[in-house]
Amino acid sequence: MAETLFDVVVVGAGYSGLAASYHLKGYDLAHIVFERGKIGESWRSQRWDSFRFNSTNKLNVLPGEDPEPADPDSFSSASAFVSGLEHYVRSHQLPVVENSKVISIEKPGEVFIVSVLSNNEVKIFFCKQVLIASGVANEIKIPSLAKDISKDIMQLHTSEYKNAGQLPDGAVLVVGSAQSGCQVTEDLLYAGRKVYLSTSMVGRIPRWYRGKDIFYWVREAKFYDIKAEEIEDPRMLELRPPQITGTGSGRDSMSLQSLSKRGAVILGKMKDATESTVFFQQDAAQHVKFADEFSQKIKKLIDDHIAENNLSTPPVHYDEADIPDVDANCASKITALDLKKNNINSIIWSTGFDHDHSYIKLPVFDDKGKLIHKDGIPGFPGIYFIGYPWLRTRKSPILFGIIEDVKFVVDKLYKSSKENFKSATIEI
Repeated sequence: MAETLFDVVVVGAGYSGLAASYHLKGYDLAHIVFERGKIGESWRSQRWDSFRFNSTNKLNVLPGEDPEPADPDSFSSASAFVSGLEHYVRSHQLPVVENSKVISIEKPGEVFIVSVLSNNEVKIFFCKQVLIASGVANEIKIPSLAKDISKDIMQLHTSEYKNAGQLPDGAVLVVGSAQSGCQVTEDLLYAGRKVYLSTSMVGRIPRWYRGKDIFYWVREAKFYDIKAEEIEDPRMLELRPPQITGTGSGRDSMSLQSLSKRGAVILGKMKDATESTVFFQQDAAQHVKFADEFSQKIKKLIDDHIAENNLSTPPVHYDEADIPDVDANCASKITALDLKKNNINSIIWSTGFDHDHSYIKLPVFDDKGKLIHKDGIPGFPGIYFIGYPWLRTRKSPILFGIIEDVKFVVDKLYKSSKENFKSATIEI
């Protein structure tokens, strides 16, 4: 029988997948977008109630939308963002199929065979090219030592945390001090909880500087334009995005010392655990200083840009949270924490995500499961990836960087489609 041969199958109906669908439709490429949950599922189900984006609305605009959205300088909530994605699908009539999990992608011949589980039924689709837009955050990652901790302690990943009310009474240990860990710590402190924060090596940037939002300056100064191949120290590619907040006045920064002043206990990196005790490295001070130095470097980059271009800007405003803690006085020297004695009844793991690409039965990963690619395009023809950190540049995991990556990759896909494919149907 005759089966439709799609030009493209897109996996994932989040921000990048929908942006890709918009461009594919503009190129008149027959495609379908499969989403394992609902549109924007990770934003819908993996964010806490008080979550706010750390980039302003005007930086999060999808292609084809008004570049000056309502409340352009506000920070969107997750629910408002998801509503925007749903409206985007409706208004542009994008071919999204929800609750459809791609379970296998193969290419035994000239075309890709995509198996999709939907309503407990496996359906088969055929396509010329495949675009993976599910990102690298589709599986939660919790260290194995978590299983050694008493079952009496509630343990949640940040993707499962909603608000302090879902936790038992008492103090909370947050493990991980990148953006999510610091923002969840902030949320818990607002709720009146005692918080212990286990930190790691993460930079931070001020929220507002020299009269502008920080993202205005780092974009103008080309900080995010550096390419992966230009990075000399490969460890830089593994650094987490810098700490920053989208809550508050929109001009106030967040730092380990500001969290400490509000009551958080700043600990080193967790290294071990028993049923009742967790252990930490004595490196909290190092983490505080690293974050402060990162902020200082960013501000110097901006100052140099202002001077080189002879720009007229306001002086630096007072931002208490951004004042360096030169001696790292906020850092605790605690290396062992008895959970019961300190009334810690909850642990929130802000330890990031992993990805499961086992469904992709193609030679595009190395022996450690890392994607082998150049600008999102592997050596294996016909499959493309978007939404990866450092896919092309430092800004690749940020929404305004994702938009640029999507356009670049879809343009490459379209060029390949025009050069290599003509048929619209196959016989099977």
